[in-house]
Amino acid sequence: MSSALASAEDRFREVFVHLPEVVAYARRRGSRDPEAIGAEALTVAWRKLADVPTDDPRPWLYATARNLIRAERRKASQVQTVGQPGAQVAEIEAGVGVLDAELGRALAALSERDREVLLLVAWEDLSPALAARALGVTQAAFRVRLHRSRRRLRRLLEADATAAAVASLGVKEL
Repeated sequence: MSSALASAEDRFREVFVHLPEVVAYARRRGSRDPEAIGAEALTVAWRKLADVPTDDPRPWLYATARNLIRAERRKASQVQTVGQPGAQVAEIEAGVGVLDAELGRALAALSERDREVLLLVAWEDLSPALAARALGVTQAAFRVRLHRSRRRLRRLLEADATAAAVASLGVKEL
C-alpha cells in the first residue's frame, strides 16, 4: 500500500469517527433515512477529503448532510401529492424530538434558517465559530443570526405560554 493511500485512510478514519454525530444530526432534522444521509455525507467526505477541515470536520459534515437532507426533501416533494399542509411541521416536530411539546411547536414555527442556527449551537454543541463555518457565514453574521433566532424563539414561547394560560382560564380568546 502506498504511503499516500495510507495517509488518506488515516485521515479518513479521523473523519469517520463523526458518523454517529452526522446520523444524529440528520435524525434531528427529520430525515426519512438518517443512516443513508450519514453514509452519503461520509462518501462525499472521502471523495473530497482534501476539502474537509483537519481541525474539526463536523461543520463540514453537517453542511454536507444539510444539503443531502434538502435534496431528499426536494425528491420527496416531487413524489408527494400537493396539498399536505401539515407534513413539514410534523417532520420538524418529529425531527427535533424535544422533551417539551411547547418547545417543539415553537421550533417548528421558526424559519428553517432560525431553527438551524439554534440547533447547531444547542444540539450539535458547536461553538458559534464552528457553527458559522457550517453555515458558510462570518462569525459576526452568525452571532447576529443567533441573537435574532433566540429572540424569535423566546417570543414564540411567551406567546404559547400566554395562550395556554388563557385556555386554562376557559377564555376562548382575548
